[in-house]
Amino acid sequence: MEFAFTPEQLMIRDSAERFLAQASDSHAVRAAMGVADGYDAELCRRIGQELYWPALLVPETWGGMGLGFVELAVLMEQCGRFLLGSPLFATTCLGTPALLLADNPALQAHWLGAIASGQASATLACALDPAQVQLEAVAHAGGYTLSGTHAQVIDGAQADLLLVPARIPGTSGEQGISLFALPADTPGLLRSALPTLDQTRRLARLELHQVHLGEAQLLCTAGQAWPLLRDAMRIGAIGLAAEQFGGAQQSLDLTLAYINERRQFGRAIASFQAIKHRCADMMLQVECARSAVWYAACVARECLAEDGDRAVAGELLAAAATAKAHASEAFFHCAAESIQLHGGVGFTWEYDPHLYFKRARASEQLLGTPAWHRERLAAQLFGEQA
Repeated sequence: MEFAFTPEQLMIRDSAERFLAQASDSHAVRAAMGVADGYDAELCRRIGQELYWPALLVPETWGGMGLGFVELAVLMEQCGRFLLGSPLFATTCLGTPALLLADNPALQAHWLGAIASGQASATLACALDPAQVQLEAVAHAGGYTLSGTHAQVIDGAQADLLLVPARIPGTSGEQGISLFALPADTPGLLRSALPTLDQTRRLARLELHQVHLGEAQLLCTAGQAWPLLRDAMRIGAIGLAAEQFGGAQQSLDLTLAYINERRQFGRAIASFQAIKHRCADMMLQVECARSAVWYAACVARECLAEDGDRAVAGELLAAAATAKAHASEAFFHCAAESIQLHGGVGFTWEYDPHLYFKRARASEQLLGTPAWHRERLAAQLFGEQA
């Protein structure tokens, strides 16, 4: 396929870069890390109510901008470059796609409208495998009672809406999984922030104690939510890959700037052949991730479009797995090399490479490691050949 940015996409990229270069510079990132929620509340208000970034994917019917996932990926790349601390990723790459794929117009109208206006944030409690869904949903007259836990929910302690999968007792595998929409103030819901390696992104543990929900809180038919949950997580993995690719590019850019300033033996260390080789390896990994991410973003766009190409959307598994695996490895490699090529100061608090290294390692584990995604790819190929 031939891919090139449209003028509108370039405008989104350039405006996001200019804004984040000031609003999410190194000083702002470090300041947000010390805040309990992990982000600047005023910055998030501006993002939601002035820049309208959460409205990108939301259809115009519900007050959004009605753009596609490629535009969102363009934005996430810049967020990754500047280590933006914000519930934007959880809202736009996890919560919004799940709501768009849902079959509950009332929930969609209420929550997508609130997200588009910047009044609400959302997240999705992910489960890479159906067996990981251990939260139970016991049916009773007029609704369900939920009990159990979900661990490591991205921005789970801050989100206004939590999309939570639960299993009907007595079921197993992909059968019997339902997806519920829980407002943050739901009685019986306990949210606990978890310590994290990457202080720019927060995780939480959700505990549900006899939480009563009506059938109106179901995103789709009871017991048949796994396909929706699976596709929402794959789309989220593509959004995360775009963010990781941006972080990898910035790690390379920081390194190039430093090695052109640092001098040894009367010349910049960038002129040393060994340094050039390592930077070339970094650039190669960034370019591989770039290609994988933009192709996957195009596939996600078709999957979310009402009249999208179903044949292309069927490639979501392969596209998401390829993008996430390449972007995870590229980001970690570039962040680690950035520390090494900065020399003795690379791991000190005063310099930024360690911030990217922590984000790279933490993001590598979210929504599937490279090894996990390659196993999914291998399983798909084996099934096709069989």
